[in-house]
Amino acid sequence: MHHIGDYCERQGPGLLGEPVNTLTNLVFIWAAVEAWNLAGRNRIRAWDLTLLIGLAVAVGVGSGIWHAFATPWAKPMDLIPILLFQLCFLWIYLRSCGERSIVTSAVLVSGYFVVSLMMPLVPPFLNGSILYAPTFLVLLCIAVFHYATQSNERYLMAIGACLFCIAILFRSIDSLMCGYVPFGTHFLWHTLNGGLFYVAMRSVILHRADSVKIQLTGKRHSNA
Repeated sequence: MHHIGDYCERQGPGLLGEPVNTLTNLVFIWAAVEAWNLAGRNRIRAWDLTLLIGLAVAVGVGSGIWHAFATPWAKPMDLIPILLFQLCFLWIYLRSCGERSIVTSAVLVSGYFVVSLMMPLVPPFLNGSILYAPTFLVLLCIAVFHYATQSNERYLMAIGACLFCIAILFRSIDSLMCGYVPFGTHFLWHTLNGGLFYVAMRSVILHRADSVKIQLTGKRHSNA
């Protein structure tokens, strides 16, 4: 069986080739559980949020399988759930927090999807992290918009953008750190992105909760 050694931690084949990279995918499961509990505390249960939370679980499972097996068949199990989570979150954010129409949201999400599909054609700069350049740019735009328009934790998506920026740094230097850190720094990509996933889901959950409060009281809730 052909194994792919993309990461500093993997020194050979087998399920135990990347224990740290594999186990740190549990942070995505944590993010999903915390988001589910937050939605429950705010009495927010909706199919789209449930789908988003389910995709966060799928990312943790898929990425864990990829780092455990490191085979060609496992790689799509890592990439596909990540892309689906991004598309689902962007759609929900545009429709809920951004209050954009179905047409506008569809155009923006489709545009992001097309750009994401084209990124593998770009030379693998920054240890392949260049693939996530569109994601970072979208996060920056969302962070600015969120701060300008939301009264409830308006800084939240700015924190998410910072987490992603630091995560990209650690993903990019993984191969450079092999001589200094035996298991590399890719595990921090997982850890920080797990935090980003929670922040992203929290932003839409709290916005939904805020909208419910406005409907019930006629006043905008704020704890900014």
